Amino acid sequence: MKRALPLLVAIGLVAVVLVPYLALGGGSYEPSPVADPCVAREWRDPAGLDTALEQVLLSALDGASCELGVSREELVLAVRDEVSLDAFAEEHGVSRGDAERAVQDALRRAVDDAEEAGALPGFVASLARRALESVPPWLLLDALESASGFLP
Repeated sequence: MKRALPLLVAIGLVAVVLVPYLALGGGSYEPSPVADPCVAREWRDPAGLDTALEQVLLSALDGASCELGVSREELVLAVRDEVSLDAFAEEHGVSRGDAERAVQDALRRAVDDAEEAGALPGFVASLARRALESVPPWLLLDALESASGFLP
């Protein structure tokens, strides 16, 4: 019996973990489906400029993803740098310029939508439009991501 005691304790401990796991649906786990980037999202009332910029970014990524026929997650990985964008363009049979234009056009539309919805002040929208004309998409997205830590 003394030899069997550690084995019985181990089986009991496994049951303590396994039974609730199975009772809560752990045996039928399926990952959440990827959101359809072509479904329009409504603008929320942002609590601050960083939230508004986050909405602009998500809206732009959705728009460009829809236009290019890919998931938003795939596009995010593609626009992190030039090498990734080149690989993305080659894989999807589009030119790098077309991919960049899709992102820039989507950013422009998102800025316009945010300004129209009152989520972005006019001077911020104007600055964003000027940046879109001269800065590559991966640098814009990186700047937006970095700026969120500095904004109130």
